[in-house]
Amino acid sequence: MPENIDRIKQELKESLLEVLALDDLSVNDIEDDEPLFGGKLALDSLDAVEIVVVLQRKFGVNTKGLEGRKEIFTSINTLAQYIIESGNK
Repeated sequence: MPENIDRIKQELKESLLEVLALDDLSVNDIEDDEPLFGGKLALDSLDAVEIVVVLQRKFGVNTKGLEGRKEIFTSINTLAQYIIESGNK
């Protein structure tokens, strides 16, 4: 399981860099426990919508019912854990 979560984290970072057009960053610039919102990434609510799209399309996560579950979007760690708990990847 640890290598599976590491792979998911890597894919998440790559997808977010691409979808959010974070051209000045690399995968190595994003720490697994770094806040996605309010941190150096400075993501906003529109970026959150893009993250939901990544969860749906890339990882096959059913995102219905995510309203009010902001904690899932805290970091790469929390997103990866949610993907695993959803039974995907």
